[in-house]
Amino acid sequence: MATYKDYYQTLGVSKDAAKEDIRRAFRKLAAKHHPDRNPGDEGAEERFKEINEAYTVLSDEEKRRFYDQYGSTGSVPPFQPGGAGAGGAGYRPVSPEEFGDFSDFFQSLFGGFGAARGGFTTDFGGAQPFGSQRVATRPATAEARLDVGLLDAFRGGPTNIRVGDNSLEVTLPQGVRDGAKLRLKGQAPGGGNLILQVRHLQHPTFRLDKDDVRVSVRVPAPLAAVGGTLRVPTLEGEVETTLPAGSSSGRVMRLRGQGWPRADGGRGDLLAEVRLTVPEGPTQEQLGLYRQLLELEAAS
Repeated sequence: MATYKDYYQTLGVSKDAAKEDIRRAFRKLAAKHHPDRNPGDEGAEERFKEINEAYTVLSDEEKRRFYDQYGSTGSVPPFQPGGAGAGGAGYRPVSPEEFGDFSDFFQSLFGGFGAARGGFTTDFGGAQPFGSQRVATRPATAEARLDVGLLDAFRGGPTNIRVGDNSLEVTLPQGVRDGAKLRLKGQAPGGGNLILQVRHLQHPTFRLDKDDVRVSVRVPAPLAAVGGTLRVPTLEGEVETTLPAGSSSGRVMRLRGQGWPRADGGRGDLLAEVRLTVPEGPTQEQLGLYRQLLELEAAS
C-alpha cells in the first residue's frame, strides 16, 4: 500500500472527534489554505488537496470506519462481488469525482470500492490487497503557459486563449501573480482539467518587486535642483507628487498604496527612482546658463 496518511492529524482532530468537530476543523483549514487566498504560494494548492482528501474520508461514516480499520494495517480484505468485503460488510462504490486529485494512498485504500464500476484495470501483481481490480479513472490533466501583460495582470478581467481549435475566455483575478496557476475544469483536450501557469511579460516602464512596483522617472536637472511638482507614471495613470529640492539621480520616492494588490486587500507602494536629464541639443542660452552655474559651483 502507498505511504500511510494520518487524516486526523491533517485536520488536527482526535480519532474520536465528532462529525461536527471534523466539519469545523475542515472549514477553518480550507479557508486558511485555499489557493485563491494564497496567490504565489505553490504549496497552498497541495495543502488544500490534502485537507480536502482528509475531510472526504472522515466526513463519510463508511469511509471513516474502513479507514480506521484498515488504513494503517497495510492489509485490506479482498472485495467480493457486489461491493461486499470480508465478513459480508458492504460498501458503496467510490465515484470518479471522489478520486479527484487524491493521493496514491487514498486510491490504493478505496480503489476497491469501485470494483463494480467502469474504469481501467490495475493489476497490483499480488503486492496490493486488491489483486486485479477495476478502479475509477478520469481524463488526464494538461498544463500550459499563459503569457500576460503586466497591466492586464494588474487589472484582471476576461482574456481569450486558444486551446487546439477552441477559443476559451479566461477570467484573470485582479493582481494575479507571476507563477500563479489557474484551473479550467474540463477544458483540456480529452475533457481533463487545464492548468494555466501565468507568466508576466516584461513591461517597458514598470517592474514588479514583490508587493511594490518600481519605475524610473526622468527629471530635468533644474527641477531636481529647485524642487517642484513632478508627474509620475503609476499602474493606473500619471499622478502628481512633490520633488524635494536638491534631489540627486538615484533618489527613490515612495508613493504609498500605488503598488501591487496584496492578498489582504491592501496594496504595495510605487517606488519612483529619479534619473536626472540635461538637454540633448541645448540652445546657446541654455549653454550660457549652465556655464554660469558651473562657475558658481567652482567658486563656492
